[in-house]
Amino acid sequence: MIANSLYWTTADLDVMPDDGGWLRHEIIAGELFVTRAPHIRHQGISGNIHFELEFWSRETRLGKPFQTPGVVFTPTDAVIPDVVWASQARLERGIDAAGHFTIAPELMVEILSAGEQNERRDKSVKLKLYSRYGVQEYWIVNWQVQTLEIYRRTDAQLQLVATLLAGDKLTSPLLPGFSAEIDRIFS
Repeated sequence: MIANSLYWTTADLDVMPDDGGWLRHEIIAGELFVTRAPHIRHQGISGNIHFELEFWSRETRLGKPFQTPGVVFTPTDAVIPDVVWASQARLERGIDAAGHFTIAPELMVEILSAGEQNERRDKSVKLKLYSRYGVQEYWIVNWQVQTLEIYRRTDAQLQLVATLLAGDKLTSPLLPGFSAEIDRIFS
């Protein structure tokens, strides 16, 4: 068996031509993942989650959410999650000069894109990556079937604690007093 000798780093991304924002390039364990711009419903759900987190964050001033930020854990582990939320402490010490996170935000949110490879990446590869780098909570949102899975850090691993459906309320011990109706997120 011949191992794949191509090992991608963030330096490789720096020299790639600009595609006008149509493609998203992420590197996980040196493997390059390229996805197309997401479906408009995907973007709408992302905006709704960001809105709910932004409203709560302005009230509490405990942190701030961001949509599609760069998160560069290492040169071979760099991703662009759909939404993140980071505490003030992590914002003060975890942003590089280019405006990328260099430490894990407490909350990462991925909204599934169509396709088996995309789903495997978010539900398996990114779950392991986020566990390894200390993410406290991970939400995986499926806009097509309108579910939101919550993974929380337990025993140094992100583990599934709930799957929310229409009629449920989204809360988190990470975000004291935060509450959002699942129906509003998918509206």
